[in-house]
Parts: sequence; C-alpha cells; structure tokens
Amino acid sequence: MPVGPDYRPDPRFAALGDDFSDAVEPAAFPEHILRWRNQRAAADVGLDGLAEAEWVAHFGRFDPLPGQSSPRAMRYHGHQFRHYNPDLGDGRGFLAAQLRDDEGRLLDLGTKGSGQTPYSRDGDGRLTLKGGVREILAAEMLQAQGVPTCRVLSLIETGEPLARNDEPSPTRSSVMVRLSHSHVRFGVFQRHAFFDRTDLIERLIGHVIDTYHPTATDAASMLAAVVRAQARLVARWTAAGFAHGVLNTDNLNVTGESFDYGPWRFLPRFDPGFTAAYFDSIGLYSFGRQADAVFWALKQFAGTLRPFAEEPALVDALNLFGPAYVAESQAAFRARFGLQDAGEEAGQALIDTTLALMAEGGEALGFEGVFFDWMCGEASQGRAMTGPRAALYAGDAFEAFHAALKAHAPDRPERLEHPVFAQPDPETMLIDEVEAIWSAIAEADDWVPLTAKTERIRAQGAAWA
Repeated sequence: MPVGPDYRPDPRFAALGDDFSDAVEPAAFPEHILRWRNQRAAADVGLDGLAEAEWVAHFGRFDPLPGQSSPRAMRYHGHQFRHYNPDLGDGRGFLAAQLRDDEGRLLDLGTKGSGQTPYSRDGDGRLTLKGGVREILAAEMLQAQGVPTCRVLSLIETGEPLARNDEPSPTRSSVMVRLSHSHVRFGVFQRHAFFDRTDLIERLIGHVIDTYHPTATDAASMLAAVVRAQARLVARWTAAGFAHGVLNTDNLNVTGESFDYGPWRFLPRFDPGFTAAYFDSIGLYSFGRQADAVFWALKQFAGTLRPFAEEPALVDALNLFGPAYVAESQAAFRARFGLQDAGEEAGQALIDTTLALMAEGGEALGFEGVFFDWMCGEASQGRAMTGPRAALYAGDAFEAFHAALKAHAPDRPERLEHPVFAQPDPETMLIDEVEAIWSAIAEADDWVPLTAKTERIRAQGAAWA
C-alpha cells in the first residue's frame, strides 16, 4: 500500500454529481522531474511515505490515489475585474483527490498545469515552471506569517517548451499540486444562479454547511460564516503586506483561504496604492482596496442565495464584514508583534501608528522591519535600538508607535530566544528576491537558492509561532 495509516480518503465533491464538475484526463507529459516535495504537508495527510516513483505516479501522471474518484474539472463562473464571465471553469487544473488531515479537516488536492479541460478555451492547460516556483514562494511566506493559505504539495517539471506573452519564450513547463481546504469558489454558486438552477444551489449550500461550516443552519448563517472567514483572510493579508493581485469571484472560496497565486507581490514599503498585477491599470485590486474588493465579491455571492434567505438576513450577514475586519486586523497586528490583547482602542492605535511609522520609514524600514525589530514589544527594545534600523526609531511617528506598543503586554517573550531573532534582518519576499531565485534555476538549473529561502522562511515561521 503506497500510503500511510494516516491517509483518509473522502472524495465528497464528486458525490455532488455531474452538474458540478466534469471527469477529465490528465495530460501525458514527456518528462517527470520532481522539483518540489512538501514533506511537511504530505505528513498531514498520510502521504509522506510515498517513494519518489510513487510520488511521480500520483502527482505527475495522476494515477488515482486509493479510494479517490477520477480527476474532476470544477464548473464555475465569476466576475473578473467586476465583469461577469460565463466562460470559466477549471481550464488547466482539476480536483485530483480529497482527504482528511490529522485534525480531521477535509482537504483538496488540486492541480495546476495538468492539461486541457472542457474549460480551457484557447489555453494549452499548462503551467510554466516559473509560475510554479512563484506559487511555492507565496504559499510558504504566507503560511509562515499565519495567513490562511493553500500549500504547494508538489511541483514536477514536465519537459514541454511553452510560449507565453509575459515571459521569455519558450519557457519551461511544470505541473503543480496544491493542498487546500476548499476549491468551492464563489463562482460555483454564480454558475448555477446564472442558469437559474436553484436546486443545485440548494444542494451546494447543504454541501458547504456539512463540509466546511457545520455550525451554520441555513443559507444566511452560512453566508455569515463565509463573511467572517473572508474578513480574517484579508486582515491577515494586510498585516503581511501582501497584495494578491486578482480578487475575482473565482479566486475566493467559501473557507476564506487564499490560493491560485498569479501576479502576487509583497510590499517593499507601506503603500495603499501598490498594485501587484501589471494589467490592473486602475488599481482595482491594489493593496489598500483589497477589503473593498473582497466585500464586493461577497455581495455577489450573497446574491446567489436570495432564493433561500430573506433579504434582511443576507444584509445582516454582509454587515458583519466591517466589524469582523476591524477585529481581525487588530488580532493580526498583535500576532505579528507577539502582543497580548489590550482592548479595541489600544489595538486600533497599534495599527494606525505602525502604518504611520512605516509610511515615514519608506523602503529603508520596509514592511517587515518593524515587526521583526519589535517582536514582543518592549522585550525587544534592546534589539531594535541597536539593530540596523535603529536610526529610523526616532521622531513623532516613532514616539506615537512606541506608546501604542507599550500599551500591550508581550505574549510569550521566550520566543525571542529563537536564533532567528539574533539575526539583524527579517526574511522578506520581494520581487527582486523572487527573480533572483528564478534566475538561478533558469540559467544554471540551480535549485539551492529556492531550498535555502524556504528553509529560512520556515525557521522564521517557527520562531513566530
């Protein structure tokens, strides 16, 4: 048996029926070179014992894992930059498997670059190797910072030269498998509303409640649970200085976990207008507008639930977003600083003064510097005031920040004994670093910088945990 005793298959989505997905065949690739194997994630779902040949068979050729259905391309529509598109669906990926983790959560193994499907349109159904590397880096950094995120389980280079408009071509190809809590997008509901299939929406509501939000009792309370989850997600993005780039309704799911990392960026400095996607000419999904974008998407999702809930109940659920976002933002900033709760007023002061200090410090302070230097608040004063950014900790903006910081007691200051905090600088994930990692792979097939970077990110995550 190629799987371990902790492997627990539970292919629930396929049981919804053919109205929700299509059986597809994976592409036949000329090569299968294993480039990334996330052993930590594999251990959570009982797949860590696979031999390399078995790994490639399951995640490169997609031989079915025990107890799983055939690969299914999921059906969905969505608003893309607020324009409705009925021609979507899994165009270069599929749901390969569903299984329980060591905490009992249902997780999906979803692919990217696994070949054409009925929803590929004119696309080749492939993923560039660079795109796969970028997804690894985004997911690893976000996980280390406590952001709800998918994890890249596997990346296999596939030996096909790909033509792309946004990369030097031909470029190398890959197939990726991500481990995610759910791939049920808002757009799945939108597709069935578009075709006026209230029967399918009703079935989907039951599936989401039973599988992901068991405390919900009806459509309105399910919406409330999704609203709270999305508020937590976007608050964590804000505290991480992360710009997703493409917050379309097909890129947001019912569990509030980010996935499908395309033109993402981490901010080099605090800038609300920072835009990750070069094609977002009006900054619709800029860093400072992400909460607005997610709330707009939630309203579209709520619209699909109208046949199953009274309008006031849906409005009440949506109105939870603002207060939840405020509370979750304060919790996220406290977590990044390693501080205890000191109340709402003190929590908001911490956010406001931190961002003001970042704005004044610019790229010299960056987005990560202040969190790293002042981890556990006053317990890090010696580190901060003798470190490489010490000169930036002066003046009115700093004094206001310092006062807000001192209003919070440190949470587990023994974490500062971790070797990570003896280093002068935090780990960052800026575009120049990403490009340097890719250049080493593209020019010399050197994967050491990627491995070294992910190891340092994981160490920093362990230090914060």
